[in-house]
Formats: sequence, structure tokens, C-alpha cells
Amino acid sequence: MATTVGDIFWQRLKDWGVSRVFGYPGDGINGLLGALQRRDGDIEFVQVRHEEMAAFMATAHAKFTGELGVCLATSGPGASHLLTGLYDARMDHMPVLAIAGQQARTALGSHYQQEIDLVSMFKDVAGYVQQVALPSQTRHLTDRALRIAIAKRQVAALIFPNDLQETEYEDPPRMHGSVFSGGGYSHPRTVPHPEDLSRAADVLNDGKRVAMLVGAGALQASAEIRAVAETLGAGVAKALLGKAVLPDDLPYVTGSIGLLGTEASWDLMSGCDTLLLVGTGFPYSEFLPEEGAARAVQIDIDPSMLSLRYPAEVNLAGDSAETLRELLPLLRPRKPGAWQRRVERSVQKSWKTLKERAYQPADPVNPQLPFWELSARLPDNAILTSDSGSCANWFARDVRMRDGMMASLSGGLASMGAAVPYAIAAKFAHPDRAVVAMIGDGAMQMNNMAELITVAKYWQDWSSPTWICLVLNNQDLNQVTWEQRVMEGNPKFEATQTIPDIPYHRFADLIGLKGILVDDPDKVGSAWDEAFAASRPVVIELRSDPEVPPMPPHLTFRQLRNFAAATISDTERAGILRNTARQVLGRSGNGH
Repeated sequence: MATTVGDIFWQRLKDWGVSRVFGYPGDGINGLLGALQRRDGDIEFVQVRHEEMAAFMATAHAKFTGELGVCLATSGPGASHLLTGLYDARMDHMPVLAIAGQQARTALGSHYQQEIDLVSMFKDVAGYVQQVALPSQTRHLTDRALRIAIAKRQVAALIFPNDLQETEYEDPPRMHGSVFSGGGYSHPRTVPHPEDLSRAADVLNDGKRVAMLVGAGALQASAEIRAVAETLGAGVAKALLGKAVLPDDLPYVTGSIGLLGTEASWDLMSGCDTLLLVGTGFPYSEFLPEEGAARAVQIDIDPSMLSLRYPAEVNLAGDSAETLRELLPLLRPRKPGAWQRRVERSVQKSWKTLKERAYQPADPVNPQLPFWELSARLPDNAILTSDSGSCANWFARDVRMRDGMMASLSGGLASMGAAVPYAIAAKFAHPDRAVVAMIGDGAMQMNNMAELITVAKYWQDWSSPTWICLVLNNQDLNQVTWEQRVMEGNPKFEATQTIPDIPYHRFADLIGLKGILVDDPDKVGSAWDEAFAASRPVVIELRSDPEVPPMPPHLTFRQLRNFAAATISDTERAGILRNTARQVLGRSGNGH
């Protein structure tokens, strides 16, 4: 049999180290799928329930492995379904290749069925987009797409018309206009100039109250972050994508920052006179020091992210770990003093407050409680994923990370519906590790229930069955409900916010997983124990109280005014006032 365009394409991906692709079939991509089938499984195809989920899984694969993520879809609607997951990759700077089918070249421009201008459609989300027109282009377009995606940590998209995919492959002719590409890429060692490192050290050494903010770009620099923090006597706050940079048992780690953050992180940023930002694009500048209140140094591999949220006196373009290793010998160690004691007291107070809030009574279960109870039960090297929504508040604040754990979610895009596909990709990448997804009922109904079927399809191939999904069932699009109240001053809008009550645990049982229902706070801990001991993946449906407020670390006068105005006319005002008093004042606790 002749070697086709599809055969050469997959061989090229294999040569680049690709071993897994997430996707969904269709006639627009059948030629490539036929070539993939001929490879007898050396590139694994993971069949999802929806193309958007394939793109989320490709993004998560890149996050949890450091490798290129790959997703595949057919022409027309299959390709357009990829976009949300691809924007997730773009916003979080992840290397992902999107493969899409297209109608036959002879039909293009004729308003043919499922004909979409895919080059134009992908142009905003992808740093490199090309549609293959001739067999001889396959080699150099594939090489360039992968090199750009990996080197620049971007999305790349390749589009294959369906009549081309099974065409016999031809090498480029040795003539003017042909190119002969090669594969492979190694990241360079990227560090700033010595004089810039010296200027940064001067700023940091002069600081009396140093704070650090670390993000996803610091995940591979944990040891360096710790060494710099302990040398400078700094407190360290973590952007949400940087939650796994440092363990939460370190006395100077203040936890998450921002709307989902802790009081300790707010105190850290409010009290510091010097700020070191490492690998973070944390968006909410109002949670950083006031402009002019702190001198700042920023480190980022991407120069376009420097001085973007806070004006840095010294901007260092470089790899986080390499740059910190060069910077560390220039820093003057300091003995513990008043600033360190202040940070540690604030951290202790913050954890105490969070625990008290988690154990306040609610109707029927406080949504913070399962997150707090989870921390002590997490196995070593567990991988955590969270969805967007109020569950992200509790994930950010209450779950305590330990060394060796990984965690992620849709960060810059903050898309609903990413927790389950992220958790599936994590399990494929690390089948021996426990994986826990945390999700609200809104995102579960939107698209994640269907992907539980993907879990049911594949879980018996995993070396460990420990895959757990926690669903907060409160029949409310809770994060937006609270945003309506606090940001806009409006009561809950029942028509938009109330969603159906679905028995998620029974759905899990129906498709061959294990379902657990929790509607009693005294059964939260035992539910986690049962789930971790289970011989198959588990869905824990927890009946949570929607009127427990996701309290930010700091409320402005405007937010307080809006909250008061909304509460007066809210149908749930009694529960809101009762639970807010419990969260703020710590009343009516149960003794934990």
C-alpha cells in the first residue's frame, strides 16, 4: 500500500514524541483516522464525548506532563467545537496542536456542507494556522506547527482537506520553491544579563518587608522559590495556577490571592514594601500593593507579561528556575524578624478562620466542609482539578497542598466545564496517581456529565482506579448569584440562577461507576474514605447550602452597600444573613 499524507503526518508526530491524541471522529477526518489505525496503537487515541472536551484534555495533558497536547476533530462543527478548549490553552500559555478536517479542495468556496473558513476561524486562538494543500507540504507544515507550539507555548492548528488525507505522499521536489524541514526542539537556557540580576538583587536586599507572588510559571522552580523566600524572609502568596508551587504547611505561605484568596495574602500584599513576582499573570491588580507602595521585581519567560499588572522597577526576562538560581547568590540572608513573625501570625490566623468557617452549620452541608476534610485524606502525589464557580473558592482556600501534588484548572479563561476533562487527561498521563475533580452542579450539567461516560469507557485500563469527582449540588449557579448580589446589588434572579436537581450519584451508578450521596455533615469524612478505598471511579454528590457566602479577603464599601441592598429583597435573605453572620463572626459553631 502506498504511503499516504495521513501516514506521513502521524509518523512525523511520533518522531516529535507525541504518544496520545484526544478527539472525536467524523467523515472530514476519516483519512487521518485510517492512517492512525494502521499504526496499531503506538499513538493512543482517546475518544471523548465532545470536541470541546478533547481540547480541554489536550490543554490539561500539557499542564500535567510538560509535553505537547494534541486534539483532533472533523470538519465544520467538529472543528468549531474545539475553540473553547483551545482558548483555555492560549490564555494559560500551553503548547497544543489542533488537527481539523476540511471539505474537499475541489468544493472549497462553493458553500458546501460543513464548509467553514477554518483558517480564519483559528487565527485568533492559534499562533500558527495552515491548511495543507499539497502532499509535499505535510512534512514542513507539521514540523513548523509543532516547533512553534512547543517553543512559544502556543496553540497551532493544521487543517487537512478530506480528499488530501489519503493521497499518496510525495517528498518535496528538489527545485526552487521547495523546503526541506527537520524535527526536534530543545528549550534554551534563558537568563537575564548579570547587570540586570544585580539591579534586582539591590532592590530585594533593600526591602524590609518582602512579599512574593508565584504563578504557573514557577511550578518547575519550587526549590528555588523556597530558597529565595527563606533567604529574604519573605511571605509567599500563590496565584491560583501556582497553587502547587509550594506546600501549604510552610509557615510563610499565605495561600491563594485575590477574590478567591485568603486574609493572609491580603495582609501580605497590604503590608509589604517590596514585591517579587515570579511566573504569574494574576489579573486582579487591586489585590496587589497600591502603586508606589512597594518596589517590585518581576521574572517571566515571556517578556510581554512583564510589568503588566504592577510596575516593576526591574524586569527580568528568563526562565524562573534558572533566573532564581542566578539571583540567589546575590541576595543577603536575613535573620527572622518582625516581618516574618507578622506573616506567620497572619497565616496561622487565616487557617484558623478557614477551619472555623468550614465547620459552621449549614442547610444541609456547608460547601467548605468537603474541601477541608479532603486535605488530610489526600494520598501523596495526588492530582487535583477544579471547575470555575464557587467550588473554585473552596478549592483555592481550603485544600492544603503538599510536596509532589499537582493541581490545575481553567485559569485565564476561567471556563466552566473543564474539571472533569482535566481530571481525565491527568489520569491518562499519570494512571497510577489518585485524581480528584471538584465541580459545581452548573458545570456538571453543562458538559461534564457526558464525560463521566469517557471515564466509564477507559477506567479499567488505568493501573489505579482512584478517580473521584465531587459535585456540589445546590441547584444554583452559585458564583454568579453571589456576583449579582455583591457586584451589582441585585437579589438572586431565579429565572437565570436556579437549575434542575439531578441525582448525580445515581447517574454514576447507572454507567458503572460508584455513586455516593452526602446530605449530612457528619458523613463527609467517611464519604471521602469510602471513595479513596473504592475499586472503581467515584462520584460524590454533596448537597450543599447555596447561601454560604464565598467571602473575599477584603470587601469594599461599594460591595458592602450592594450586598445590603440585594439582601433586603432577596427571597433567601434569612439564610444569607444567618450564614454570613456565621462566616464573619464564627457563631453557632459545632465545636471542631
